[in-house]
Amino acid sequence: QVQLVESGGGLVQAGGSLRLSCAASGSILRINDMRWYRQAPGKQRDLVAGISRGGITNYADSVKGRFTISRDNAKDAVYLQMNSLKPEDTAVYYCNANIGALNWVTKDYWGQGTQVTVSS
Repeated sequence: QVQLVESGGGLVQAGGSLRLSCAASGSILRINDMRWYRQAPGKQRDLVAGISRGGITNYADSVKGRFTISRDNAKDAVYLQMNSLKPEDTAVYYCNANIGALNWVTKDYWGQGTQVTVSS
């Protein structure tokens, strides 16, 4: 069994910063791509940023230059540093990872989500 657990969400004023963390645990053989998604009320879940096992990153245009995704392969963790936050960044943020488990099945796993609220 594999689990992803996020932490680090909260309430922040516009212009502030937050750092999200996501740690994977369980019967893990290998973690491939790791990603952060977000979903605002009444909207679809959108990709925010992704990072390959080798560290290649990609970002949504709306967060380029403000957010930084990173990972620690030794800790099976991914992070999202969010700077210059805007009210439109308010959403539930979800961690996603493509994981090969010890049962030789590789699939995407999701965390439970963490709320980020940016006040104006």
